[in-house]
Amino acid sequence: MKKLFWGLCIVLISLIAACSTGSTTREIPPPQPGDPPNLHSRAADGRNGVVAAAMPEASEVGVDILRRGGNAVDAAIAVGFALGVLEPNASGVGGGGYMVIKLADMPEAVVLDFRDTAPAAAHRRMYLDANGAVIPNAINIGGLAIATPGQVAGYLHALENYGSGRLTRQQIMQPAINFAENGFALTDNSAVNITNAINRINMFPSTAAIFTDGGLPLESGNILKQPEMAATLRIIAEGGADAFYRGPLARQIAQAVQDIGGILTAEDMANYTIRVRRPVSGTYRGYTIISTPPSSSGGTCIIQIMNMLENLDSDTLKFGETQALHAWLQAFRISFADRTKWMADTEFFDVPLAGLTSKAYAAELFSRFNPDQAMLTATAGDPASFNENTSTTSFSIMDRAGNIVTVTTTINDFFGSSFTVPGTGILMNNQMASGFVTAPDSIHSPEPNKRPLSSMSPTIVLDPQGRPFLTLGSPGATRIFPTIALVISHMIDNNMTIQEAINAPRWFTMASGNIEVEGRIDESTVQGLRDLGYTVNVRPAWDLFFGGVHAVHYDHRARERDSRLHGGADPRRDGFARGF
Repeated sequence: MKKLFWGLCIVLISLIAACSTGSTTREIPPPQPGDPPNLHSRAADGRNGVVAAAMPEASEVGVDILRRGGNAVDAAIAVGFALGVLEPNASGVGGGGYMVIKLADMPEAVVLDFRDTAPAAAHRRMYLDANGAVIPNAINIGGLAIATPGQVAGYLHALENYGSGRLTRQQIMQPAINFAENGFALTDNSAVNITNAINRINMFPSTAAIFTDGGLPLESGNILKQPEMAATLRIIAEGGADAFYRGPLARQIAQAVQDIGGILTAEDMANYTIRVRRPVSGTYRGYTIISTPPSSSGGTCIIQIMNMLENLDSDTLKFGETQALHAWLQAFRISFADRTKWMADTEFFDVPLAGLTSKAYAAELFSRFNPDQAMLTATAGDPASFNENTSTTSFSIMDRAGNIVTVTTTINDFFGSSFTVPGTGILMNNQMASGFVTAPDSIHSPEPNKRPLSSMSPTIVLDPQGRPFLTLGSPGATRIFPTIALVISHMIDNNMTIQEAINAPRWFTMASGNIEVEGRIDESTVQGLRDLGYTVNVRPAWDLFFGGVHAVHYDHRARERDSRLHGGADPRRDGFARGF
């Protein structure tokens, strides 16, 4: 009996200890029919650092850089260049994006805005013919869809100003060069992406030569080699940003774009500059959210959504219940209405950021919520009167010291403009379609050197003590910031682990229109939304439509320091986290 008594005591003490340290060990549910492969092996813990990216090879690259003495920024740049080769349909040196950096010794985070810019010859009527009719597909495919790319400038500025200095630019870029030169096996997802875009790919021989076999899409398991891209990356590794923006390569890019009807010039390339911006920030239940300001709408919308939902207690936001989804949907609708009216490049439009991120303004917006009836259409509010201060890929990196980097970068649509600059391997963006409109009288109309509005939202969250808590980002166009907000709430309100929060089924809506939900949402919840008056579209159980979150969580509650870093990767893509 004594042995039994003491045995029970030991078990009880162990359980109490687990609870008090915030242990994230949970029973892994059995696989369900239709689950993505490797569903329960995508997360990773690390003693010294964790990298979460959309391809496992890229995560390994980041971990290797950390092992060799690089810091989180060094790892991020190596991962970014590698992803441009491993996932060329989604990002690459022909695109641009945003990076949020918060090193342990930095009093405040910084945002690097390396969003692509409209060429100097852009104008408000550039997508209209002489009769004022929209030119079909001109904003989406080919030369007029191409903006001045910013990724190389952004990555190398980060490396030079925030990197450790222990590794050379050539060492950082060599993994990407190796993948381009030696090749890698295409995944099922990559092959499907090529097949889905085959008509666009075959419009340009230089693109078809990379991604097809005689016009037929490459298949899963085929080895994709990109020797011309390897040569381009070597030029950048040796000569830096000037070699891309001011040398023969820049002139080659500009001329090729002009040859297919574009307006990009060598002067546009030479004049490109990144913007170092102060992040937009807010709080949610004591946690601090740090994210991207305009030209991205994403960070502001995340904070506005969370400010509205903070007027509800966590129990009301219990995961999966009809009333919780109803609250989220109303917040999404209102935020999208404000986004359309108020968000644009701040160099061209006076964005009322203080009001949009104000808790007082959010309280006024929350008063529109109706618990008993669907919000079918939302209209923009008036944030200016509130003066309170305040395809794409994404990857996140955090190390033991608390250095944090999160990046979202894109060429916009899968395969961008569909045009590859002959002889370079550079697949050019179609960023003109990502945030500009064809109408000439909108705040979102093209203008010279204007940055198109974005939803990219690489985000850092600090805990109530101001310590690193979470870094995350996602691709997915307008689904990005709603997805980021959901994951943050799942961790804070529903006590999920980072991988559980990423795996959880998602929902989405804009200012009006259908409600989109993943098929794993309970049928009774879906019916509850329909009873409120929503039109609900049930999508597949795991749908790439909802993005692909890659994140790292720093669990300060863990008893052992070695068990504090947890990486999560989205099974909707090919991502895996890696740690060491």
